[in-house]
Amino acid sequence: MNWNLIWPILAPLAGTAIGSGFVFLMKNGFSQKVERMLSGFAAGVMFAASIWSLILPSIESCEAMGTWAFVPVLAGFWAGVLFLLFMDDFIPHIHVGSNEEEGPQNHLKKTTKIILAVVLHNIPEGLAVGVVFAGAASGNALVSFSGAMALSLGIAIQNIPEGAIISMPLHAAGLSRIKAFLYGTLSGAAEPIASVLTILAAGLVAPALPYFLSFAAGTMVYVVVEELIPSMSQGDHFNGGTIFFAVGFSIMMVLDVILG
Repeated sequence: MNWNLIWPILAPLAGTAIGSGFVFLMKNGFSQKVERMLSGFAAGVMFAASIWSLILPSIESCEAMGTWAFVPVLAGFWAGVLFLLFMDDFIPHIHVGSNEEEGPQNHLKKTTKIILAVVLHNIPEGLAVGVVFAGAASGNALVSFSGAMALSLGIAIQNIPEGAIISMPLHAAGLSRIKAFLYGTLSGAAEPIASVLTILAAGLVAPALPYFLSFAAGTMVYVVVEELIPSMSQGDHFNGGTIFFAVGFSIMMVLDVILG
């Protein structure tokens, strides 16, 4: 693996760490409306990234197949969706702001299950960053290094509020501020780990890059629909989540066009 990729891969984790640091600055967590807006923002970033940084390059990589170009993209996308569906059922977790347990029966602490929910959420982001950098490193003309940087930067930006949303509930659940910060930060470690594993795997099977790109897109879309959209829509009628979805979508789109 190209060691020059280490710092770009670590950017999303840095965003999570910065956000987790909010636990030292704020006595109380965000209001429900603010959390809904932040969930909308994250959903917008991830949805835009899944289209511009993953699905479109995957489709363009298969243009030589003519009318059958959709096959690798569709297969990879559904593999990603089913992978996250399996992980959602296999890993015990509780989403932030919810008391409903998901996954198999267990005796884990609530804080542990909250962290596992965040890890599950972060795996698709790590896969996405890893696959675009793998594509750029392989010399694929449709996946540029600057475009990969745009994706990494966009996810790092949306990880800042996410880190805060994670660490403050952990502190409210009884952890010290330092432990809440550390656990919040470590929850983001799934991203660089998933990125490195994806880069190594994609490097071994470069011809399968379209599948990897659409697979990452499938996992991202799953998280958006399964977790973030319900989170931004819960409670009384409030347009903030929708507006911030559009904000996040716009920022990621602009980053990809300018840097891609």
